[in-house]
Amino acid sequence: MADRDDIRREGVENQVEGTGDELKGRIKDAAGGLTDDSSMQVEGKVDKAKGKIKRKIGEIQTDAADETDKR
Repeated sequence: MADRDDIRREGVENQVEGTGDELKGRIKDAAGGLTDDSSMQVEGKVDKAKGKIKRKIGEIQTDAADETDKR
């Protein structure tokens, strides 16, 4: 089983990667809108959703590690 430092580190990595994916998705969505490319817009929306989920998982991981520290 991973210790709390590993969980915290993985959580932070997931937050950073998720934020990056969200940003990438926003850019694709906007670019697709500007160029009237609906497939790029859909791809951007999917990237944004994946990024948001990954970021939330990272938040849960770091919160869990913090709770473990309190015990």
